[in-house]
Amino acid sequence: MGVYAPETLADAVGFLNGSVELKRVKVDVEALFEKELRENILDLADVKGQEHVKRALTVAAAGGHNILMVGPPGSGKSMIAKRVPGILPPLTLEEAIDTTKVWSIAGEMKAHEPIKFQRPFRSPHHTVSYPGLVGGGVDPVPGEISLAHHGVLFLDELPEFDRKAIESMRQPLEDRVITIARANAAATFPADIMLVGAMNPCPCGHYGDTKKNCTCQEFQIQRYFGRISGPVMDRIDLQVEVPHVPYDELASQRSGPTSAEVRAEVVKARAVQQERFTGTNVYCNAAMTERQVQDWCKPDREAEGMLKNAVDTLGYSARTYGRILKVSRTIADLEGSTALTAAHVSEALQYRTLDREKR
Repeated sequence: MGVYAPETLADAVGFLNGSVELKRVKVDVEALFEKELRENILDLADVKGQEHVKRALTVAAAGGHNILMVGPPGSGKSMIAKRVPGILPPLTLEEAIDTTKVWSIAGEMKAHEPIKFQRPFRSPHHTVSYPGLVGGGVDPVPGEISLAHHGVLFLDELPEFDRKAIESMRQPLEDRVITIARANAAATFPADIMLVGAMNPCPCGHYGDTKKNCTCQEFQIQRYFGRISGPVMDRIDLQVEVPHVPYDELASQRSGPTSAEVRAEVVKARAVQQERFTGTNVYCNAAMTERQVQDWCKPDREAEGMLKNAVDTLGYSARTYGRILKVSRTIADLEGSTALTAAHVSEALQYRTLDREKR
């Protein structure tokens, strides 16, 4: 669209009549987005220690995978989650417009805010109502799930959310849209989100903690985990433990990689995926179809043996098996490898913490 900015009404009339010349207004969109990203994003380097968690987040961001962090209170789960948008690729103009539409429909745009420059980060409290999460109303409006479109939905204390609300995540995590049906209307809103969940290892929060004793009974722990159904857990690609950070790491002056450095790795891996899926509606590994998994996630012989042993031992569902292959593909993309080796599969299997603990 050609945009011109006359200072007076006379200039506007003159321009339309051809007697006044106006320069076309040009905006460097990429520079504008980069400026917003540089000034308003929290840095991953602020997080002390937790290098294995940062690695898991890098993998999750690179492939668009959902991730669940499990750890005691005070281990830094929320602090880490808030830095996820900063390691995701910057919004494209098309994604920004798409996101802005959802926020505008919901009445969430701020005054004088022309467009959403950053990937959304939504963190509803666990007391949020079902309509508040999925959307609703007489004339359906988007909920938290859709407001996180093209961004991050962070659910802290995941088992504390209403069971119905948790189950509502199944459709958007699979189809990347959410449909709201009412007596007088039905609406389908976009919900292309990266889910980041966090939870304690038990109701008291100290199961497995070397500093404090757990006071929970075994049945209480099982019931706590049982609040998240198997189908929902199957849709979470990575599960990672977040322990307390030792004093030496807290006091250390060393800092890990910055968000900008991690984002560069993620963007490079996403570029490989975009080329791979050219001509399709898929843009990242997490969204691969079953057919695409067969075409692009063929493990070598050693990796295949490792997968067979894991499936036979832990009883993975077909969906979980496919997600392990997708995460393995992402790890390979980060390394620039076309082959899917035992090292890639081994790391992907390490991100199934809860599966191992259930055994």
